[in-house]
Amino acid sequence: MAVGMSTVAFEGTEARRVDVQVQMTSGQAAFMVVGLGDKAVAESRERVRAAFSSIGLQLPGRRIIVNLAPADLPKEGSHYDVPIALALMAAIGAIPAEEISGFAAIGELGLDGSLAPVPGTLSAAMMANAHGLSLICPAQNGSEAAWAGDLPILAPQNLVQIVNHFKGTQVLGRPEPGAIVADGSDLDMRDVRGQETAKRALEVAAAGGHNLLMVGPPGSGKSMLAARLPGILPPLSPRELLDVSMVHSVAGLLERGQLSGSRPFREPHHSASMAAMVGGGMKAKPGEASLAHHGVLFLDELPEFTPQVLDSLRQPLETGEITVARANAHIKYPARFQLIAAMNPCRCGTGGADGIACRRGARCAADYQGRISGPFMDRLDLQIDVPAVTPADLALPPAKDGTQEIAARVLRARQIQTGRNGERTNATLSAAQLDIVAEPDREGRALLTQAAETLGLTARGYHRVLRVARTLADLAGSENIHRLHIAEALSHRRSARASGQLSGGHNTGRSRYSPGLKQDRPRPKTNRGIYGD
Repeated sequence: MAVGMSTVAFEGTEARRVDVQVQMTSGQAAFMVVGLGDKAVAESRERVRAAFSSIGLQLPGRRIIVNLAPADLPKEGSHYDVPIALALMAAIGAIPAEEISGFAAIGELGLDGSLAPVPGTLSAAMMANAHGLSLICPAQNGSEAAWAGDLPILAPQNLVQIVNHFKGTQVLGRPEPGAIVADGSDLDMRDVRGQETAKRALEVAAAGGHNLLMVGPPGSGKSMLAARLPGILPPLSPRELLDVSMVHSVAGLLERGQLSGSRPFREPHHSASMAAMVGGGMKAKPGEASLAHHGVLFLDELPEFTPQVLDSLRQPLETGEITVARANAHIKYPARFQLIAAMNPCRCGTGGADGIACRRGARCAADYQGRISGPFMDRLDLQIDVPAVTPADLALPPAKDGTQEIAARVLRARQIQTGRNGERTNATLSAAQLDIVAEPDREGRALLTQAAETLGLTARGYHRVLRVARTLADLAGSENIHRLHIAEALSHRRSARASGQLSGGHNTGRSRYSPGLKQDRPRPKTNRGIYGD
């Protein structure tokens, strides 16, 4: 007769129930694990055998078959060690089989019988709670599992403690949830001197959840501004906190069961690969886009990222999720992030700003900015120039409004959106919802129509102007969208302001990457293949 217990297999941030069944039959002595497991699952036989020997247990000289059901579901990871060991202990009578039937277990075994922590414990605990099961997990994962609810949890340090608990000679208490830790950052918007236009754009981006591109020479404060964005964003709601924590749990980033109360801020290097950005790899781990879920993804030196990596973000920017396609499975990760990007106007950096001529001429900016595809740029709601900071700006006293004051205005705007849109920010509204909540007045409609015709705005660009205008109205406490809001929304799109490619007033014609504008120059041969829609 087969005995067993439950464990989990991970599909993205979701945990699916897996039954661990053990049967011992007569025949040649063998120990087999079946059920479409990877190499780590196959190696669990040796870890279980060594752990049993270290605590004084011997495997019987019989044919042992461990089945991980359902057999057609891929199993990856070392967290199957503990459920296999416990099911096997029940099969040989070391612990009562009826006791473990109501448990799910995860954990990696050391050769001495100790339990090592594994990623995904929070998702496993959520699955156990949903199925009315108790959970056994390593002691170092106990505080993380306790966040899943009031399910019974055993968090032993080794196999001996589990045996003693079921024999009644030792009682394992339920672990307490870990703390919610704050970021503790002392970054303040008052540290930024000058750049009032950029600060305003950052406030608008935070209020509506909009994507933002900052273009300016080195040292103008682009990275400094981006680093202060999390401080003005609203705090995570309980639902958002759970969503973020589940992604970080699967990625193995939760330490001592502590959850972060701050929104994620991820800033990958421009050498990041496709798998590092959107997820994948041998075990399909979440990428930077998913780790920034409900937070900020900051891409500095934007054109230095490969075009393929940037264009891979186009789908999650629209849908809020990433699908990693495999031959035998499709894994989905949430990726509702706010994209903040920064770049120099050209490879030399200055791009003609402040009267400094570019060493390579106007073609330098055209080639550099041409590395970014038009469809990607079309998904950036706000596109602003960040000019160089002058000595006069540095001599100015700190601004009146700092992070605390701006965050209060952002929170009020978000509360207005919550009352009107539910959980959706203005940046994520559909076209149908925009028709209801973002209808401008007659003067505003006329200005937007004229701008769309004159500037050749795409349908996506048209709707993004409306989304930004809706946010500007919310910041002003206005129920209706007026001409002033449309005008400011248009002013925050470089394609709507510029007849030139370069920041700093170096006029060389229409921007090569401005969405919806006709191309005045032939495409460089080196950029073939990156203009696709």
